Amino acid sequence: MADEQTPDGTSATETAAPAAPLEVLAPKERRRRKRALRGDGPKAPRTPEERQAERDAIRRAKARERSAGRAKARAKAKTQTREATPVVEAVVPGAPKVRQGIVVSDKASKTITVRIDTSRRHRRYQKIVRSSKTLHAHDEHDDAHAGDLVRVVETRPLSATKRWRLTDVLERAK
Repeated sequence: MADEQTPDGTSATETAAPAAPLEVLAPKERRRRKRALRGDGPKAPRTPEERQAERDAIRRAKARERSAGRAKARAKAKTQTREATPVVEAVVPGAPKVRQGIVVSDKASKTITVRIDTSRRHRRYQKIVRSSKTLHAHDEHDDAHAGDLVRVVETRPLSATKRWRLTDVLERAK
């Protein structure tokens, strides 16, 4: 292959200078050179009061940003709760609570153990959180058996642990 000539009369291979090895710099030196390229230069000497006033101004600006962000989050949460609020039975003061659950045990005489499953959305992480409680209910005629879906209603204390009464069996176990 013949060397191609450039307009100034030198060959293309002669003009290509060998690549210089990259200079290895310490992190502090790298930052110093970067600052020098920015052109900020050293700041004029300031009094402590001027420095404090600058810090206060920065803090006020950040506080305004945080406040605006919180207001925006509140507005967003308010619109989401309006849209996704399920219809819940109205809680009447003094009215007994009504729960629905699955019978876990019917071994005791005239008593059933009912598991109440609840699921709700976590306020911060929006993940569905499932939990369950067991309660003892009075079953006068021993109608319910393990696995049945039942409705229980709150009542006066009937024993050390019984505070509920069976109203009806909604679905029998298979």
